[in-house]
Amino acid sequence: MKFTLSWLKEHLDTTATADQVVEAMTMAGLEVEHVENPAAKLAAFSVAKIIEAVQHPNADRLRVCQVDTVDGRKEIVCGAPNARAGLTTIYAPLGAYVPGSRVTLEARPVRGVVSNGMLCSAAELETASESDGILELDDALTVGTPAADALGLEAVIDFEVTPNRPDWLGVDGIARDLAAAGLGQLITPVPEPISGKFPNPIAIRLDESGACLAFSGRLIRGVKNGPSPAWLQRKLIAIGLRPISALVDITNLITYDRARPLHVYDAAKLSGGMLEARLGCEGETVKALDGKTYVMTPDICVIADGSGAIGLGGVIGGESTGCSDETTDVFVESAYFDPIRTAQTGRTLSLNSDAQYRFARGVDPRGLVPGLDLATRLILEICGGEPSEVTLVGQAPANPGAITFDRAYVKVLSGLDIPASRIDDILTKLGFAISGDQVTPPSWRRDAEGPADLVEEVARIEGYDALPATALPPVPAKAGGILTVRQGRVRTARRALAARGYAETITWSFLKQATAAHFGGGAAELVLTNPIAADLDCMRPSILPNLIEAAGRNARRGFADAALFEIGPFYRGDQPGDQVTAIAALVAPHPARSWAGQTATRYLS
Repeated sequence: MKFTLSWLKEHLDTTATADQVVEAMTMAGLEVEHVENPAAKLAAFSVAKIIEAVQHPNADRLRVCQVDTVDGRKEIVCGAPNARAGLTTIYAPLGAYVPGSRVTLEARPVRGVVSNGMLCSAAELETASESDGILELDDALTVGTPAADALGLEAVIDFEVTPNRPDWLGVDGIARDLAAAGLGQLITPVPEPISGKFPNPIAIRLDESGACLAFSGRLIRGVKNGPSPAWLQRKLIAIGLRPISALVDITNLITYDRARPLHVYDAAKLSGGMLEARLGCEGETVKALDGKTYVMTPDICVIADGSGAIGLGGVIGGESTGCSDETTDVFVESAYFDPIRTAQTGRTLSLNSDAQYRFARGVDPRGLVPGLDLATRLILEICGGEPSEVTLVGQAPANPGAITFDRAYVKVLSGLDIPASRIDDILTKLGFAISGDQVTPPSWRRDAEGPADLVEEVARIEGYDALPATALPPVPAKAGGILTVRQGRVRTARRALAARGYAETITWSFLKQATAAHFGGGAAELVLTNPIAADLDCMRPSILPNLIEAAGRNARRGFADAALFEIGPFYRGDQPGDQVTAIAALVAPHPARSWAGQTATRYLS
C-alpha cells in the first residue's frame, strides 16, 4: 500500500514530516517497507533561469547558455531544442548524479566549450518516462528553489498491510490510526448523499449463492469522459498507477482513498437493461480489461448482462463494457463480494488486482452507498452528467457484536497501567463504540473478536515501547543432583579419556552382519529390515568393531596413530533390557619409520 504525505493530510490534520509519519506508523504496528523521498534523490538539483542562449560555434544542434543558478551565473552547453533565453528550468551542478542517465557530471569540453553543469529534462530526473526537451517551469519560481519543491514531488510511503487489517488499504484507515496515536486530528470528510434525478433504468439481480451479498449502483447519463485533471493524475502516478481516463481514474482513487473498490460500465454496451451477480457457467469465458480471456467455472462469481458473463465479480471488469472517450452514460457499481470466494478466484486464475486484493480481505460493508456517492460527486465535478437514484439489492454482513471488556484486563495482559479514560479515548478514536463495559467494533474491524484484541489495540496505540520491562521470576534449583548416577559416570569417563589424549567418536549403532558375528553377535532378530546401507544391516554387539574401522580409515588417510574412544550403546538382543551402554577405547600407535621396514604395532586397550 502506497500513499503520499499530502494525500494523508487530506484525512489527517497534522504538521508531521514524512519521517515523523513513518516513525508513528512503525510504533503503531504498521510495517513500513520503503520510503521514496524525491527531495533526497534530487537534493543537488534546483531551479535556474536561462539568461542567454546562443548557437554553439562548433555544433549545429547545441547552444551555449548563460544561466543564473544557485551557484551564480554558469555557462552550460545544452542540446535541447527548447533551450532559449528567459526559460526557467532545472539545473544540475558539477558532481551531481543524474538518475535518469546514470552519470555523474564532470567538467568536460563539449565540442570545445566546457559545460559547467547541466539543464535537465523530466526523463533525466525520472519524473517522466520520456521527454522532448528540458523542463519548462513557471517563471514565478525563484532561482535556487529545490527541484522537488518546484516539481511538486513528495515522499511516497510504502508499507505492508497484514491480512487482518483491510481498513489500512485506504488512506483514511491509516489516518485514523495515526490520529489515535496522537499524530494529528482525523478530518476524513463524510460523503454526502447525492439525490437522484430519475429512477435507475438498470435492473440489478443477485443469485442465491452468496457470492455477492450486496450490490448497489446508479446510472449517470450525459457524462464527458476524457483525461483526468492534473491533480488526479499526479496522485495516481505518485503511487505507481497509470492514469487511464477520468471515469476509471476516479474509481482507482476511491479504491486507495477509502479502501472501497468500484467499477464503471459503459451503459450503452450493456445488454438487456440489467446486471446480475451470479456463479459462472462451465465453459463460459470473459475477456477481461487486462486483454486476457478467462474460462469460468461454477465456483467463480461473475457479473452478467443479457448477453452472458461480462466481468469477474470483485476481481476485474470485462473488455466488452469498458468505458472509453465515447462513453456518455456510465453505470457505477459498488458491491460486497464474498471474501473467501474472491480470494479463491484470484488463486484459481492467477489473477491479482487492486479490487481482488481488497475484497479478499473484506471491505467495509457499510461503505457501499457512501462510496457510490463519493464517486458520483467526483464524476459530476469532472465529467458532468445527471445521476439516477441508487439501487441497492441484497444485505451486507451485519456489524460485529459487542465485546464485554474490563479495563483492568489491560494491565493484567500487557502490564500497562493506563487510566480507564485513556483506554476509552484510544478505542473511541479507532472507531469503537463504548457503552459501559460493552465495546462494539466498527464495521471495518471484524478482526476484533474478544477482550484480548481490545488490549492489543490499546497497547499498540499507547506504544509498545511503553510496555514495562519486568524480569522473569527466578526458577528454584532442582533438589538433589542434576545428573543421574549413570550420567555422572559417563561424564567422568569422558573427561578422563579426553585428558589422556583420546578423541571421542560417534559411530553407527549398526554394522555388517558378518562382522557382528566375529564379535559374538549377528543374530537374526538384530538384523535390520530396512538398512540405510548394505554393510550396515545389523545392530552391533560391541563398540570395538566400529572403533577398529574408524582407526583403519584414519590410517588409510595417513593418520595411523589414532587414539579413539566412544561412549554408546551395544545390543545383546531385541528386548528392552538388552541395550547396554558401554565405554570402549582404542590406540593404534605408529612407530617411527626405519630402513629395516619395521611395521607399526596395533593393540587394543
